[in-house]
Amino acid sequence: MLAAGGAVIGLAFGLFAQRSQFCLRAAVIEFWRREPGQKLAVWLLAFSAAVVGVQALVLSGAMDVSGARQLATRGSISGALVGGLVFGAGMVLTRGCASRLLVLAAQGNLRAMMSGLIFAVSAQASLAGVLAPLRLDISEWWTVEGGASRDLLAVTGLGPWGGLALGGVWLAAALWYALRSGWGFWKWVGGLGTGLMVAAGWWFTAAVSANSFSIVPVQGLTFSGPSAEWLMRVLSTGAAPAGFDFGLLPGVVAGSFLGAWLGGALKLEGFSGGASMPRYIAGAVLMGFGAMLAGGCAVGAGVTGGAVFALTSWLTLVGMWTGAGLTDRWLDRPRSAPAAAPVGRADPAMAAP
Repeated sequence: MLAAGGAVIGLAFGLFAQRSQFCLRAAVIEFWRREPGQKLAVWLLAFSAAVVGVQALVLSGAMDVSGARQLATRGSISGALVGGLVFGAGMVLTRGCASRLLVLAAQGNLRAMMSGLIFAVSAQASLAGVLAPLRLDISEWWTVEGGASRDLLAVTGLGPWGGLALGGVWLAAALWYALRSGWGFWKWVGGLGTGLMVAAGWWFTAAVSANSFSIVPVQGLTFSGPSAEWLMRVLSTGAAPAGFDFGLLPGVVAGSFLGAWLGGALKLEGFSGGASMPRYIAGAVLMGFGAMLAGGCAVGAGVTGGAVFALTSWLTLVGMWTGAGLTDRWLDRPRSAPAAAPVGRADPAMAAP
């Protein structure tokens, strides 16, 4: 049941994300370049829909997320900050976060497929491989206990009603940017649907957990852990039992493929030359390590964890926006042209002797 639910929610997420071009990297670039447009509006719409959906479900008594790992267990502030910075830099280098790479790979982008595979290898190496000792060392620099200490709504005293109000403010900002950008049907539906699928993931696993005789963790959508899990399923026979994550990734691939087919976006794309490959490889490695260090990817920590107001998730989100903005500024942002000489003033270098 968990795998089937993960597949259905993943399929809808993939469809909505592909059709709306949901991407944190693109939103961050528009923000830092002071060119707010459709990409920033789509991300804000998805994020605010996730926050409103999750907090509304909590207020209605439909689910309890206090036992989720983002809130209940001991967390790492240093891991969230450093991991967010590293992940943000990596997603600029690969031109897409983990979920975006999965969506692009499903529509035929071989660059994204290669980056996604390296991301999965790096995530597994950071979880239980050669990069694990470094991850654990950084995680121990600064920690925070689980419970109320990791719950921003409890720390600030805002509670679920405050979280719902903040979600409404971000939703209003998203609508304002969207109306300025001039949107079509799929931008609206895709942006809202992407965020609501995050809320649906929380609700579904909470419902199964409340009614199951076995222990079922309450969790939301993320792509770092499932990517590492699927890698080990392919490489070995001792993988964990099938659960929500087992169905999530194939569902997202199927939904993204369906969205690309409906939109006429199916197209094989590869590297035009070898010069850009080191950039993508380095970015994928940074993203895999950063995601495991921070406890989630741009969706897992940034949206899923952000929707329940986990302290470490919000710190990760700040780190991602900062790391991505700085990397874009250093590597990709067009340099401004030299200022022209004032009209009517001769250039001394051109003056006659």
